[in-house]
Amino acid sequence: MAIERIESVVYGVDDLDECARFFEDFGLELVDRTDTRVVLTTQVKQRLVLKRNDDPSLPRAVETTPGIREVVWGVDSQEALDALVEELRTDREVTIDEDGIAHTYDETGFGLALAVTAPEQLAYDPRRYNSSGRIERWNLPHTPIADIRPIRICHVALNIPKEGWEQASAFYCDRLNFRAVDIVKPMGVFMQIEGDDDQHNFLLCHRPDRAGTNHTSYEVSGFDDVIEGGNHMIQKGWREARRLGRHTVGSNVFRFIHSPAGGRVEYAADMDRVDDAYPSRVHEETPPHHIWVLETNRDPAVPNTSEGTALS
Repeated sequence: MAIERIESVVYGVDDLDECARFFEDFGLELVDRTDTRVVLTTQVKQRLVLKRNDDPSLPRAVETTPGIREVVWGVDSQEALDALVEELRTDREVTIDEDGIAHTYDETGFGLALAVTAPEQLAYDPRRYNSSGRIERWNLPHTPIADIRPIRICHVALNIPKEGWEQASAFYCDRLNFRAVDIVKPMGVFMQIEGDDDQHNFLLCHRPDRAGTNHTSYEVSGFDDVIEGGNHMIQKGWREARRLGRHTVGSNVFRFIHSPAGGRVEYAADMDRVDDAYPSRVHEETPPHHIWVLETNRDPAVPNTSEGTALS
């Protein structure tokens, strides 16, 4: 085993204060703040790093708007990290910083880093749900959730130009031992890292002619967290990007919010878990984006421009 999780995601942003407020509202914990950098964490201590777009320490950008500059992947040992670095150096520059983190770029030009990880295991109590024949909550009413606290960053989705998508995804599979679990030829490649059992941890989405940030996804404890988290963000003045629904690929319940740091962020729950027995599937056509999405005829119809057939 080598890569175990997403260790951190680094953004270049225009407005550091606004972006910090957004992610605090979203439920991340602020752990460090200076005039040039903000660091927030999930419950398992993955880091979300915000830096000003003109910060010279940032990897170069693939887009002119705010967005993800680098994804740092957590590796289970120094020996595994050294082996990956040695292999990557056969065709690209890799630099090691003072903290021992290895930095390079992927085939599209996104910053890519490797760091030795020490995941923090949580003994949290997931949401409990009752149904006939399966009672998880005795003598305890369900109550509003005071604070939504994302457990972890479960996946990152990046946009890449469609031309060359095979080479872009092969880099992660052949060089970093990701596994392509769902290859959607018109749309993108869903990949799983070695050390995790989520159906996907990484998604490269094809776009006609551009690269950029699509979204980051955060696992929360249950359906109520997805719903109440989205409601909370709307009450704070942030704009919803997709209505509540359940994805087709991955099966997770989702709700998306537009992010001032670039792209969108997703509250996610009940993602498929898969092991080596799950086959890599190739889709000649793009499956529907969702199994279901919240619909209503109570209020006047409002066009939902975010919906469509694309999975991203």
